[in-house]
Amino acid sequence: MHAFVCSGLDIRVSTRRLWCDQGKGTGSFGKRRNKSHTLCRRCGRTSFHIQKSRCAACAYPAKRIRHYNWSVKAIRRKTTGTGRMRHLRHLPRRFKNNFREGTTAPSKQIRAASVS
Repeated sequence: MHAFVCSGLDIRVSTRRLWCDQGKGTGSFGKRRNKSHTLCRRCGRTSFHIQKSRCAACAYPAKRIRHYNWSVKAIRRKTTGTGRMRHLRHLPRRFKNNFREGTTAPSKQIRAASVS
């Protein structure tokens, strides 16, 4: 604390820095209460910018998924097979049976009789 006397007035000046003057550290954590990003409906990450209405990770609502091929790890994380594959996981079995549909499998007794 420094004291200055100027024309009869006693002025005290603090040498400590105020909280608002500081950078990204402890003092600024109290101000962090507004969220600019929320959950994305397509990729599930907290990357959907509320005001822009655009996901920073997958570019939703754009039809094409956002990807840049310079990151090998990012490609590995997002590639086919990392999710549920609701349609694609049944294709090898359907291909093996020539994509037949609408038929019922013969009973095991009839099949066993025809083999022997």
